[in-house]
Amino acid sequence: QVQLVESGGGLVQAGGSLRLSCAASGRTFSTYAMGWFRQAPAKEREFVAAISRSSYSTRYADSVKGRFTISRDNAKNTVYLQMNSLKPEDSAVYYCAADSNTYAGSWHISGYDYWGQGTQVTVSS
Repeated sequence: QVQLVESGGGLVQAGGSLRLSCAASGRTFSTYAMGWFRQAPAKEREFVAAISRSSYSTRYADSVKGRFTISRDNAKNTVYLQMNSLKPEDSAVYYCAADSNTYAGSWHISGYDYWGQGTQVTVSS
């Protein structure tokens, strides 16, 4: 079993940056692809980014491509989401998730086995 704890959320002005971290428990972190999702009020949870087990591949939602970067450090059992050029529409609760089923990380919520509790990101205009 994997426990995930996100941190790094907060309030930032439009155009600013934040880096989210997600720390995982256990010694099998490198066997999971990792993903970030977000959920704004009254909206469905949506895919943001995913990274493969060895960091070989990454994928992004079109809405964040070129602005967000996902990375991981398997020695630290941590996955990151660097968010630049933030927009008010990026405001949401951000969740990290672990996928044991695919190498590269699923696009879909149902592909993930474990979830963190989320961290709030608010971008003011």
